[in-house]
This record gives sequence, structure tokens and C-alpha cells, in this order.
Amino acid sequence: MDPDQFDLVVVANRLPVDASLDDDGTVTWRRSPGGLVAALEPALSAGGAWVGWPGAVDLDLGPFEVEGIALVPVPLSETELAEYYEGFSNATIWPLYHDVITPPGYHREWAEAYRTVNRRFAHAAARAAAPGATVWVHDYQLQLVPRMLRSLRPDVKIGYFLHIPFPGVDLFAQLPWRREILEGVLGADLIGFQRAGDASNFRRAVRRLAGLATHGTAIQVTPVAGPPRTVRAEPFPISIDFAGLDAAAQRPEIQRRAADIREELGNPRIVFFGADRLDYTKGIRHRLKAFGELIESGELQVPGSILVQVASPTRDNVVAYQELRDEVETTVGRINGDSGTLTQVAVQYLHQSQPFEEMVALYLAADVLLVTALRDGMNLVAKEYVAACWDHGGVLVLSEFAGAADELAQALIVNPHDIDALKSAMLRAASMPAAERRRRMRALRRRVKDRDVNYWASSFLSALKETK
Repeated sequence: MDPDQFDLVVVANRLPVDASLDDDGTVTWRRSPGGLVAALEPALSAGGAWVGWPGAVDLDLGPFEVEGIALVPVPLSETELAEYYEGFSNATIWPLYHDVITPPGYHREWAEAYRTVNRRFAHAAARAAAPGATVWVHDYQLQLVPRMLRSLRPDVKIGYFLHIPFPGVDLFAQLPWRREILEGVLGADLIGFQRAGDASNFRRAVRRLAGLATHGTAIQVTPVAGPPRTVRAEPFPISIDFAGLDAAAQRPEIQRRAADIREELGNPRIVFFGADRLDYTKGIRHRLKAFGELIESGELQVPGSILVQVASPTRDNVVAYQELRDEVETTVGRINGDSGTLTQVAVQYLHQSQPFEEMVALYLAADVLLVTALRDGMNLVAKEYVAACWDHGGVLVLSEFAGAADELAQALIVNPHDIDALKSAMLRAASMPAAERRRRMRALRRRVKDRDVNYWASSFLSALKETK
């Protein structure tokens, strides 16, 4: 086998590494944290490679290796980043696939950039794949890659996994390039989704918009050239590194940090916690509205109750995200101005990413995690919180519109659009008896432990291996 070819090739928008500049000007690459690379590390180290963008524009690198993992960089220009990533991926596909919470933009130059970049990824994957290799393509930025790759390398087995929701057919039908996207994804042998409903939405779109027959989870594809194929579209809910989170949460220094956090907050009776990217899909505005009304009515009081909201910066160049940040920060200021004291705020707002150890400490310090997503493929924060609650003391309030709700039935499941119901769930969580908290959390932890990220990756790859 060619030393530059690999039996397993993972294709994702980003390489799993971050660059740092040393004092002497040397660029050093370090592996970024993430469950996917951890789950695939054994296979990648034994003859696999990862194809992706290195994270900086106009950076044309050859293949390199970091911590035993072969990396194949795909370059992007500044214009391509703006049109393929910020444009078509995040201002067209992202809002469309998240139920048009904000209106998508349909621009032909964005679509052309998306094609160009997807073709570049497909060629990079084709060069990296050994004869008969397995190629696993990830997420909404690369929906055209499976078909392009199949035309280049019909000998390889192709899997595709969509990490975000797939919309209902009436919404998806708005996309001018809907047929091209469907045909692109159908280049795969196995298509994975977070929820059964997402897989069902995809199969309905295929029947109605591409005229293909389906039977159960199978889709019959008859290409213009080549023999008929059967493609499977099925749910494979993603998960987390349960063992790693659980072990971190039991480290004495992280437990001490959690105690320090509560002290810094004024040792309140109840700490509500939200941790999200600052994204309009996460329901941060709904969460703040519910909390603010509870404070205003006196059902929760300051001091005594506090909401800690971590909102990681994301897509700052997209107008919808700039507007969301302004609205969230205005709301936080109003709640604190109306309800805070000289020594205690009602909402502790952090518009910054937190390191892994600090996030685990925040999970431990929280009495209640609020996941109020308006639409979410999975929401791994919910599962991370469960893994961190080794003492069974926390309560999870979880939106029914997050994929995690399918698995985490012992959470308090809510409709975040129903502010009164959300307020009731928050009050119930705050006053839940210890025995009920422990019972619910034990069941949640069993589920997340049994279906961790290793289970997810091995399940998908095993199913892909069995496809014909």
C-alpha cells in the first residue's frame, strides 16, 4: 500500500488540531479536545488519516502528523471561507436545517463556492484512501463530498454522518439546490442521523424531491452510470467520552475549584447553569426570560438564586449572531439592573469559551443544567453534565427539541417556547427532593455510560462495514 494512503479516512470541515505560535516564531500543532478524535484514535493510529481545513486561510500545507494521527490539510482562501463556510454552510444550510428560526440566505455565489470546496475535499479524500478503504464524511459543510468521492473512487466504502437536524420536507424544499444536496449525500453507502425523525425526514425528501423508492431505512438509488445501489439512512445518536468526564469530575483539584466557584458566586442556595455557543438555536433568550420572570415574581430570589450563563463566541461575522449577542447582553443587563444587589447579580454572564477543567468544575458547581434548545441535533452539553454528576446530585432540564431528549427521558423535558412550563420545570428542579434527584441521575448516567462515543463510532463503522 502507498504510504500516503490509508485504510480509514475521516473527512470533516476542520482538522482536530490547533496551532500555537512559539516565542521563536515556530508554529506548533496540538490536538484539540473532542470526542470524535478520541473515539477514532485507535483506528486512526493503526492506519487512518483525517482530512480537513487547518483553521487558517491561505495556508497550503502538505500532510503532517500530530500525536500519531496523520493529517491531510485542505486549504481555503479568505473568499472561500466567507462564501462556503460563513455563507452557504452557516447562513443557508444551518438556519434552514434548524427550522428557519432565522431566515436563510440563498445566494448562487455561495452555492458555487460550496461546490468548489466540497470538490477539493473529495479529491483530497480520494488521494488519501487506499484501495477498498473506508471513508467517513462528516456534517453539513460537506454534503456534496460523498457523490463526488464515489465518482473518483468507486472502490471505497463511504459513510456520511449529519451532526445537525435534517428538516421536514416542506422546509427543505425551499432550498434551490435541494436535488444536488440529496444526490450528494446519497453518494454514501450509509447515512447517519442524530434522531429517527431526522432519518425519516431525509427519506421523505428523497421520495418526494428525487423520486426514489424507499423501503424501511433503505433507499434504492439508480445512478445514470453504474449499477443500482441500496443506501441506508438510519439514526446513530452521537455521545461523549463518559469515562473521561466522570474521571475528571472526581479529581480533587476540580472538586475544589467547584467549591470555589460557589463561594465566588456568594454561596447561593440554587445555581442554574447554561452552557452554549451563542447561537439563536440554543434558546438562551427563552431561558433568560423564564429566569427573569421568576425573579420578578419573587418565586426565585436574589441573593439565593443565580443563573450562570456561558455563551461561547461563534460566527461573529454573521449579522444574526451579532444581533443575538446584543439582545442577550441587553437582557442580562436589565435583569441584573432590576434584581441584583451591590454584592450579588442575578445572572453571571460569560461571553467566552471555557477550558475543559473549568467546564467540569462548573458542571459540578451547578444544581440545575438548563438546556433550552429550540432545535438541536443532539446537545452534548446535556450528556457532559450527566457524566460529571458522579454524586447524582444535579437535575437536568432538557428541551424536547434537542436530540438528547430521545435518550435522556429521566430529565425534566420541556417545550422552551412555553415560558410558563419552563418556569415550572425550573422551580421543580430547584426544589426536587434529594432521593428523586439521585434516582433520575442514576438512570441518566447508566444510559450515557452504556452509549458513549466509543459505542457510537463503533456502531456506525460496523454498520457501514456490513453494507453491500
